[in-house]
Amino acid sequence: MIPKLMPRQHWISDALRYFGWSDVDIAPGISPTEAWAAGALAAKISMDDLTRKVAAHFKLGVADIEAVDRKVLRLVPEKLARRYGVFPLSEDDRNLFVATSNPLDFAAERDLAFASGRVPVFQVAAPERIRAAIQRHYSPEKVIEEVLSKTDPEIAHAVRVLEDFEPELLGLGDTASTPIVRLCNMILRDAVRARASDIHIEPSRSVGAIRFRIDGVLKFYKELPIPALNRVVSRIKVLGKLDISDRMRPQDGRTRVHIEHQTYDLRISTVPTREAEKAVIRILNPDGARVLDDLAMAPQDIRRLRTLLSNREGIILVTGPTGSGKTTTLYAALRELADGKVNITTVEDPIEYELAGLTQMQAEPRQGMTFAVALRAILRQDPDVIFVGEIRDLETAQMAVQASMTGHLVLSTLHTNDAVSAISRLTDIGLDRISIAATLRGVISQRLIRTICSKCGNSAQSPAARGKGCEDCLQTGYYGRLPIQEILVMTPIIQEAISNGTSIPDLQQMALAADMRSLRSSALARVAAGETTLEEVDRVLGDTSEKSPPPRDRRASDSVRLVAVPDQPVKVPEQSHVLVVDDDSINRRIARSALEKQGYRVSEAADGMAALERIQEGGLSLVLLDLSMPRLNGGELLKKLRSSGEGSRVPIIVLTGSGDEMAEEQSMEDGADDYILKPLDPARLTARVRAVLRRSENSPKS
Repeated sequence: MIPKLMPRQHWISDALRYFGWSDVDIAPGISPTEAWAAGALAAKISMDDLTRKVAAHFKLGVADIEAVDRKVLRLVPEKLARRYGVFPLSEDDRNLFVATSNPLDFAAERDLAFASGRVPVFQVAAPERIRAAIQRHYSPEKVIEEVLSKTDPEIAHAVRVLEDFEPELLGLGDTASTPIVRLCNMILRDAVRARASDIHIEPSRSVGAIRFRIDGVLKFYKELPIPALNRVVSRIKVLGKLDISDRMRPQDGRTRVHIEHQTYDLRISTVPTREAEKAVIRILNPDGARVLDDLAMAPQDIRRLRTLLSNREGIILVTGPTGSGKTTTLYAALRELADGKVNITTVEDPIEYELAGLTQMQAEPRQGMTFAVALRAILRQDPDVIFVGEIRDLETAQMAVQASMTGHLVLSTLHTNDAVSAISRLTDIGLDRISIAATLRGVISQRLIRTICSKCGNSAQSPAARGKGCEDCLQTGYYGRLPIQEILVMTPIIQEAISNGTSIPDLQQMALAADMRSLRSSALARVAAGETTLEEVDRVLGDTSEKSPPPRDRRASDSVRLVAVPDQPVKVPEQSHVLVVDDDSINRRIARSALEKQGYRVSEAADGMAALERIQEGGLSLVLLDLSMPRLNGGELLKKLRSSGEGSRVPIIVLTGSGDEMAEEQSMEDGADDYILKPLDPARLTARVRAVLRRSENSPKS
C-alpha cells in the first residue's frame, strides 16, 4: 500500500512565499487558527493584511463579516458552520457566498453545496473573525450576553416572580443568574419604566423585534436573532405556566411579578406564526383600578355617567375598540357602586384587577363556564349589580336582558364604533328591539387620546402642538392619555323610537338633540383646552373628511340632503374658492383641511373686518361665516354683504356654536344660504358646501 504523501509545508507558507516572504515555513496539518497566527507572526503583518494576501493569492474576495444577510443563515446549519469553520454571508438564485479561512477545503465546498442547493463561492476571512461571527449569529447565549454587557449587573434581581411554579417547568438550574432570565428581566423592567401597557415579541424569518405599546402607540425597543427571541418566548411561557413544548397552538396565561418596588400582573398570550411563536404581554397594575374622579373625564361626562349608575335596574354598556379604556371605566364605576350595601358580582375573561368588596368569577369556556352559564349561576346569588366582561353572543345578551328585567343593574362591554351603533349591534346578535328599548339605560362610547407632554410641549399656542420631544416622553411629544367619550342616556322618546324600528342615523340625530356630545366634539374640546392636538384627534378618530358623513345636523334645513363623500377627492372647478371666517384658529384649520382635501382653494379671515375687505376684492365662490367674532360680528357682516356689492352674490354658510333656533331663523332671514352648528365635522361640512354651491350654480343668474 502506497502511503499518502503529506505536503512539505502549509498552503499559507506558499501564499506568503508568492509575495516575497521566502523564509516562512509553517508545518502542514496544524489547525487553521495556529497556521494563520504563525503566518502573521513570521511575516510580521497584521491579520487583516494576511487576509488580503491570502485572498489575492487565490484570486478570491475578502469577506465582509459585518455585512451579513441574516436570511442566509437558514441555508447553513450551525453544526456545519462549526465543523468547517465557515460562515454564510449572502446568496442569490445560484450562488452561496461563504467566508472561509481555508480556500482549499473541498470537503466543505461539497457539503455546503449539498446543504444549500447553491454553488459555494468562497471569500477569505481570518479564523477568529469567522468563529466570532458564528458565536454572534448562531449562539443565542452569546447574543444575549452581548445585549446584557452594558446593562446594570443588578438586573438579575430587578424582577421577582411572586407565584410558585411547577417543578417540571422551572428546574433548579433555571436561576436568576442565567442570561435568558436576566434578558427577560431587563425587557420587563424597561417596559415598566417606559409606561408600556403591552410588550410585543414578534418573529420574522431570521430576526425578531420587541416593541412596547406606550400611550396606545407601538414603539421599537430591541432586535434579536430568532434563536435568542425563541428563548425569550420560552421564558415568558414558563412565567405564565404555559406548555413550552407546544408551539403549534395559541396559549394564554398569567403571572404576578414585583418590579422596582411595585407589583404587576402579566397577562400572556402566545400564537404560532410561520417562523416561530409571537408573544404579547399585557402589563397590569393591580392597584390601577381607580374611582371615576381619577379618570380625568370631562365634568359633563362624569355627571351623565353618574346619572346612568343611579339606575337600580337595566343595562349599561361601554363600547370601543381594544385598548380604549373600557375596563378601566367600568372598574371605576364598580368601585363607586361598591359602598358595602349592595352585592356586586362579576364574570370576566380574564379578571384584570382584583377589587375588594366584589365577588369576581373567571369565565372558562373550555370547561363550560361561559358568560351565559355564569350569569345563570349569579342570578341565584342574590346580586344587586352584575358586571359581564363582554356581550359576545345571543345567549349572553338574553341572560343580561333577563337579569335587568328582574331588578338587577347589568354592566358590560360591546365592540362598536359609537354609542348609537350599540343598538344595531344588539339587534345583529339577535335581540329584538322591544327588549333593547325596555332594558337599555345608556351607552358610553370611549377612546383614549394622548396628551401633550408638559415638559417639552407648549399648550398655550392655538391650536396646541405636540412637544418637541424629551426624555420624559421618549421623544414623542406626548405623555399620558385622557378619555374622550360620548354618552347616550336613554329618554322615553329614544326608547319609543328604538321600539318602532327607527334607523340608526335618525337615532343619532335624536341622541344629539338630547345633549349627547359626539366623540369628535369631545376630542375637539380637549384640543381647545390645549390638552391634545388635531393631529392626535385624526390618529384616534380617523380623518372623516374622506368618509361617509354622519347623520344630518339637527338644525339642518329640510331642503338640504347630505350625500356620501367618495373615497377620492371630488373634482371641483378651479374657481371654487372658499373663505373661512372665524376667530377660532382651530375651526379655521379644520375647515381648511377638510375643504382642501376635496380640491377647494381656501383663504382665511380671523374677524369680520378682515373678511369684508377680502370679500370686496371678489373671486370667491362661498363664505363660511362665524356669527360671534370681534370687530364686526357675523350677523352684522351678513346684513352688510346682502345689502349691496360683491357680497350680495356670494353664497354664505353661517357657523355657530349656539343651538338657539331664533339665531338660525334670523340668519336665514338675513340671507344665509345654510346654517351649521359647531364643532365642525369635516364630512358634514364638505357635503353642505357642495350642496350650497350646486344650488347656487343652478339658480337663475340676475
